[in-house]
Amino acid sequence: MREARSGAPEGGTAAPDAAATSYDLGPMPLGRAMVTIDERLVGAPLHVIFDLARRVDEWPTLLSHYRHVRFRQRTDDGGGLVQMAADRPFGPLGWPTWWLSEMSVDAEAPSIRFRHVGGVTTGMDVEWTFREVGEATRVKIVHAWDGPEWPLVGILAATLVIGPVFVHGIAERTLAGLARAAERRAHQP
Repeated sequence: MREARSGAPEGGTAAPDAAATSYDLGPMPLGRAMVTIDERLVGAPLHVIFDLARRVDEWPTLLSHYRHVRFRQRTDDGGGLVQMAADRPFGPLGWPTWWLSEMSVDAEAPSIRFRHVGGVTTGMDVEWTFREVGEATRVKIVHAWDGPEWPLVGILAATLVIGPVFVHGIAERTLAGLARAAERRAHQP
């Protein structure tokens, strides 16, 4: 299903704690114009890094480049409709970004899927996957997108600027910060 269901009035927004049916975002689409991949071996058990990654509303307490993460609606899998705002640092300055995403969590796979439904990156698909490697975890983040619907320059903007500069810049910092937090937790007595 495309939309999560809730008891919200038509045109309204459900309370953030109202659990709705999870989003079915399906597998990651192939063949998009822009694909970025960020990958890291995290020195922590899978359950530790996965738990940190899926608790997106706690990211601003762990990651200095996130301004806020707010659920507009929660779903029964721990995902929902989530608004995120982060800064892409350029030296001492940060360029503010925001996006609205449908989020689904698959604890069995384990994976986390997002589909951007608001902001410049509307239509972008994102997948976080986690794989045990001995006592560590390989975390991979894939972003796939055909770019904004800007005549003539949309794909160029996505492949030359938005993907490599903004998407990769934020994802790389997010993954590094969550890895540090997971490694600290894994090595606490």
